[in-house]
Amino acid sequence: MHEMSLAEGILQIVEDAARSQGFKRVKEVRLEIGALSGVEADALTFCLDVVLKGGVADGARVELEKLPGRGFCLDCGETVIIEALYDACPKCGGYQVQTTGGTEMRVKDLLVE
Repeated sequence: MHEMSLAEGILQIVEDAARSQGFKRVKEVRLEIGALSGVEADALTFCLDVVLKGGVADGARVELEKLPGRGFCLDCGETVIIEALYDACPKCGGYQVQTTGGTEMRVKDLLVE
């Protein structure tokens, strides 16, 4: 399950920020997850519940903001929303769509004390 390693990476980001900025507790962790990132949101939330226990983010609320998949169609020249990698262009039906967004996952911000 790669969501566990992602959760551990998020924990590291949170702990590094706490050390460098001197806060004692994280009340909320907000994440952005692209629709094309391959991250299973429920599994990530479960893993975060496990790895955040006992640290500065123990009991923190985790908020996931889902970002749409985006692509640029080489056939029609349009920027489009796509549901999955390798989907056809929803405007022209062509398959020459280059992914331009929605593959990312990042810690957007932290609410701290």
